[in-house]
Amino acid sequence: MSEATSSSRSERSPSLYIEESNPFLALFPHRFDYIWAPVPLPGHPVEWQTETRHPLSDRMIEQGNCLYGVRFGKETNYAMLDIDINSTYHPKRDPFAIRRILESFEEFGITHSLIISSSYSGGIHIYLPFAQAQKCGSLAMAIETLVELKGFKVAPGQLEIFPDPKPYIANSTPQLYNGHRLPLQSGSYLLNGDWEPSYSSQAEFVRRWKFCQEHNEVTNAAIQQILKTYRRRQCRVSAKATKFLHDLHTEIEQGWSDHGQTNRLLGRIALREYIFGHILAGVAPLEGVDLVQQIVKVATALPGYGEWCRHQHEIHKRAEEWARSIERSRYFHYGSKSSTLSTLQPADEEEQPTWNEQQSLTAREKIRGAIADLLSKGTLPSQITERFNALTEYHISGSTLYRHRDLWHPAHLIEPTIGPVEIPPVPPQLWDSNRAQEEKCARAATSLLAKDGCNKPQDNVSSDLDSSSQEIGCNFTPEQLSIFELVQEAAGQEAIANQKRIRLEGQQQRHIERMQGYLDSGDPILVAEAIAWAQLNPGVLTIPPSNLPPSSC
Repeated sequence: MSEATSSSRSERSPSLYIEESNPFLALFPHRFDYIWAPVPLPGHPVEWQTETRHPLSDRMIEQGNCLYGVRFGKETNYAMLDIDINSTYHPKRDPFAIRRILESFEEFGITHSLIISSSYSGGIHIYLPFAQAQKCGSLAMAIETLVELKGFKVAPGQLEIFPDPKPYIANSTPQLYNGHRLPLQSGSYLLNGDWEPSYSSQAEFVRRWKFCQEHNEVTNAAIQQILKTYRRRQCRVSAKATKFLHDLHTEIEQGWSDHGQTNRLLGRIALREYIFGHILAGVAPLEGVDLVQQIVKVATALPGYGEWCRHQHEIHKRAEEWARSIERSRYFHYGSKSSTLSTLQPADEEEQPTWNEQQSLTAREKIRGAIADLLSKGTLPSQITERFNALTEYHISGSTLYRHRDLWHPAHLIEPTIGPVEIPPVPPQLWDSNRAQEEKCARAATSLLAKDGCNKPQDNVSSDLDSSSQEIGCNFTPEQLSIFELVQEAAGQEAIANQKRIRLEGQQQRHIERMQGYLDSGDPILVAEAIAWAQLNPGVLTIPPSNLPPSSC
């Protein structure tokens, strides 16, 4: 049984408590920040708690009126694996899984292990003792790497590693390692080759432990070679990011406690896995299908999911919605714009476009494709509002269209410069109100986060969602879409008349030259735009025979 916390790991000496010269208890010298729990009734879960005020003493353990567990300090001379009774890797489901897992450790010197039942629950603890103490962080990551290379996944309820792998280091106080239950307490026994318990004394446990230590030769050089070969490194995480990550952990790990919490929990899971997933797991940043699968995996394993979540029938769909929303939001993969992520990637990897550049290129291609499709069908509206609405039917958000209006907005395709336009002055407060309204309406994208799809500057840390980011809709009239049209509405009928005059004068020479340039450019979208204009104004442009529409006869 494990319990994680974000408190600082103690560096205090374990000699601050009374030792009873017990060889068995001496195997577990790190006693600060220990975990304990009252002995539960049969069939009831164990309620673990952390004690930080004083170390765990031998006398407290020997009393036996509570269950106790310990954590790890900077170094350790053993590791432990935890396989739950319902795990896919338990002998009841796969009789050869544990043997295959243990075979993976031979690469760095572990050939012998000590296997016990964890408790009456039927779980299994596998101890891997060795003589020379090793740094906990490097050892844990090496073990996880070797296990996953064999095709096994480290995950709660399936396979857990102690000390637990921490692919990141906080710039502030280091994190506590997970605590594990001490062996040979209630329901814990040594197991034989058939996975059957046998009567177990502390003396026999120590004898087997010493035997394993003599045969397991783990060295720092072997550990570092594994990490170097498979490029597993620890990344440094800033204090602000650590606080944000801890806050996400706090909200997520408690799971469901009532109905109506699915949307909130999926949002927090999506945030954590998108921003920090690669840091927590030491893998490539999660996107697309991988991100959706991870969201579903975490959500379905949380406490209360089966009892309180009313969206189990559509959990994949909801996860996809949140994944798309996070990917379009202002959040980004932690370290993607700094050196903190470079240690997770091959050194010779070619430089790729930034996230912002990829988003922008994808959006512009999508708009161009929509324009081309509308032109090919002859249904591209000439009015701003109708054209805007037509483009949104191609699943392009309003904010995206606003940022790339040079591709579709008539004001950017036609220069209304034929003669001055006299517009009565507009009060400043009306102008500010109109501009704010236009910007608000342009942000009315179909996003669960309702934020622009961009990254924050490099020196900023991803922050939590604020309450204002939940607004995802906005009502607006067609006239409010353009500042130009807003000012004309406020100016009255005279401005409207001037606008009509400008559109009529668009047939004059300057606009004709512009359309002819479109026709000669060779760009399919510009050529189609020019041909569509020429069909409304016959005899004005010189159209090459190759660009003429096919005859209807």
